[in-house]
Amino acid sequence: MQAFTHPLTGDTFYRTTHPSGLDILVWPQAHACSAYAVFATRYGSVYNTLPTADGGIEVVPEGIAHYLEHKLFESEEGDAFTRFAETGADANAYTSFERTAYLFSATENILPSLEILLDFVQHPYFTPETVQKEQGIIGQEIRMCEDDPDRCVLFNLLQGMYHNHPVRVDIAGTVESIVDITADLLYRCYDRYYNLHNMVLVVTGKITPEQVQDAADRLLKPAPDFPPSPFTVDEPAEVCETYMEQAMPVAAPLFYLGFKEPPGEASAVTIAGARLLMELVAGKSSPLYARLMEEGLINEQFGTEYFNGPAFGVWLFGGESADPKRVEAEVCAEIARLQKEGVPRERFDALKKGVYGQIVSGLDDTMNCGELILSHLLDGIAPLEELDALAAMTADEIDCQLRERICVDNRTLSVVKPDGSVR
Repeated sequence: MQAFTHPLTGDTFYRTTHPSGLDILVWPQAHACSAYAVFATRYGSVYNTLPTADGGIEVVPEGIAHYLEHKLFESEEGDAFTRFAETGADANAYTSFERTAYLFSATENILPSLEILLDFVQHPYFTPETVQKEQGIIGQEIRMCEDDPDRCVLFNLLQGMYHNHPVRVDIAGTVESIVDITADLLYRCYDRYYNLHNMVLVVTGKITPEQVQDAADRLLKPAPDFPPSPFTVDEPAEVCETYMEQAMPVAAPLFYLGFKEPPGEASAVTIAGARLLMELVAGKSSPLYARLMEEGLINEQFGTEYFNGPAFGVWLFGGESADPKRVEAEVCAEIARLQKEGVPRERFDALKKGVYGQIVSGLDDTMNCGELILSHLLDGIAPLEELDALAAMTADEIDCQLRERICVDNRTLSVVKPDGSVR
């Protein structure tokens, strides 16, 4: 493995492209009392097609990436969770819009747990009977999500923002869509997207690169190298709907205000810029946040987030408010003001130091480290390159990003209002 030390933090990483095709990064941490490992593929809910042998495209059921995540834990010998329980590891998995990840954290038996992780993810086992049985389990999960106000307010927002992009569809799919998922289709999706050339392994904490290399050499199977599946979507630049509303049993209105970003390639500069811009506009140290809190328009649940993926990017502001439309107007006015006047130079250095400190303070946690590095690798940037971009960022660059990446007229407000059933 090739070693390199980050110039700003002094941390040393070890990285290699394994002969199997897998991109592996190990971050040993002498102070750590545990290890965290995440084995991920560039395959999430937005990848709703499969290339065909004749060069065409096959549309697959919504929710199949999430379904595959559930099924991959099973094998003829039992399920992977039982195996992890024997080593004492805390294992889990998740599917997002752009990735599926399998992970564990452990304080002991780290190598046996890593071997389990590498083994079960490479050995799918699907039968018509087990796939059909899972439909009821995931169908119940979907119905529970439909009753979750926090989830509804988010996906209502995305359905309002996007016309055709699959990011508008719930990650788990629908009760109707999962009925069409078969064992054969799961195998074909697995073979296409779980190719090791399309995957990443990140291990942080109490472990050595030699230990990870040895496990990889013993357990990884060589994979054929073929080009990644192209992601294309016909998505208009403007939002579909400017306002979405749903009544549910909540005590106070929930809202998300989203701004639709023009599609573009992620880079260390855009990722670091997004962190700075969110803190600038409505972070806890911002004048807007203080004003909204003082006027009782938001409470401590208010927060901001930027997330992006293949051909989508969303700037998100949300929480509870008795008057979501007033909050919308205030946020838009603040963005417009900053776009016109520029970033206050007297705030910029403190803002940058604060965001930098937030990232660095999370590096004491092995899980935070693993997920941060995983995100960087999947975005195609070097480990902690975001910190380099942040340190070099100027106020003029942030002014430019603010004007080019956020359009106040291209927005959707999603509100879940009380239906009167909560007293």
